[in-house]
Amino acid sequence: MYQEKLSSPEDVAKLVKAGDFIDYGFFNGKPVAFDRALAARKAELSDIVIQSCVTVLPVPEVILKDPLGETFTYHDVHFSPLTRIMQSKGAQNIYYAPPVLGEAEMYSCPNDAASGKFGVPLRDFMVVRTAPMDEYGYFNFGLSNSCTYEQSINAKVLVIEENPNMPVALGGAKEKIHISQVDYIIHEASPLGELPLKEPSDIDRQIAQHVLTQIEDECVIQLGIGGMPNALGQLISETDLKDLGGHTEMLSDAYVDMFESGRMTGLKKNSDVGKIVYTFALGSRRLYDFVHNNKALASYNVFYSNHPINLAKIDKLISINQALKVDIYSQVNAESSDFRQISGNGGMLDFVQGAYWSKGGKSMICLPSSYTTKEGEIKSNVLPILPLGTTVTVPRQTVHMIVTEYGSAVMKGASTWARAERLINIAHPEFRDDLIKAAQENKIWRRSNKIA
Repeated sequence: MYQEKLSSPEDVAKLVKAGDFIDYGFFNGKPVAFDRALAARKAELSDIVIQSCVTVLPVPEVILKDPLGETFTYHDVHFSPLTRIMQSKGAQNIYYAPPVLGEAEMYSCPNDAASGKFGVPLRDFMVVRTAPMDEYGYFNFGLSNSCTYEQSINAKVLVIEENPNMPVALGGAKEKIHISQVDYIIHEASPLGELPLKEPSDIDRQIAQHVLTQIEDECVIQLGIGGMPNALGQLISETDLKDLGGHTEMLSDAYVDMFESGRMTGLKKNSDVGKIVYTFALGSRRLYDFVHNNKALASYNVFYSNHPINLAKIDKLISINQALKVDIYSQVNAESSDFRQISGNGGMLDFVQGAYWSKGGKSMICLPSSYTTKEGEIKSNVLPILPLGTTVTVPRQTVHMIVTEYGSAVMKGASTWARAERLINIAHPEFRDDLIKAAQENKIWRRSNKIA
């Protein structure tokens, strides 16, 4: 079967016709050889839509060869630095496709798509990079489980781009697919895209220290992306915390630190005992080596890893994510700067809700209280109101805790004036008077507090 289905990227790309909708695998599941061959057909095709998630190196050729979008339109389900760079350099064929990541598998279900429940058509092609076929005929999805299995079985044509550099990620569930379900196989051996580790700043470390006070033995940790989670992973590794567990959307290098230090055993979890559950991994080569055939990890489909109902069943789930801005109404923006897309909402809302419903669980949204412009001017990240065009990633009623380098504040159950007071208390001191004035003007200030 393998020999019968083995093909060249050029031959497979010839099957694409005008108007096709093509799924590329997410993250490091994005194909390279097929993408190159498809881009070479730019002059022969029209109206091709390609959808992926978190663009990592190499830059897709369909963007490089067609920046004006004359043939190819590229959807990114979660903007990455690479996506932003391409847009800033003039690419006009890139668009954001906002999901609720925990429900993303449903977008590929034929019955729902055919009924018009979702605004995307069934895919003509699914092209995904995997590990090489094993002795039982399975291709492992490696670093990206997510919704890959549902995308694969529901596409009209499934193309596997096997790569010997892809680690084998043990399940879990839906982490592999059998050759009998595959239409074409391409062999390709380019290196995997890595996410440069962001060195934590002093403020990241201060925020991490505040978060650390909320964590106790046997908590189950979910970390988002960025310098602060990396700092927190390092800090946890240096504590005497015992039997922490892991259940996350993104597996990052911080989990390697927590596991190898002996802090994260997972032995006290009330589900997936002894396993760190995740749905994709993105980071350094060290992380990818850690993933390969590691029995302490469980790669799951995103419905399992992210669904708030599943998360609520995990005792002592601590969700830690980063934001860009928050206003004094406690509306959280974690993805855009005015009208410019910076990142994406991903599964943040899934974990904010699920961790709050968890027995003994907490959701913490972290951000520095301020930032410094290129001109050296300090600006507040706690605002009177989010500016026009800014996306609300987490609505105010679902926010549990906000953490800055000045402390933490609980939002749940609080009135508008109490939220404003608590947020001003953890804002940068230089901006607190202005925030109080704005709260007074907006009639959400009651001076019961004692901001000095």
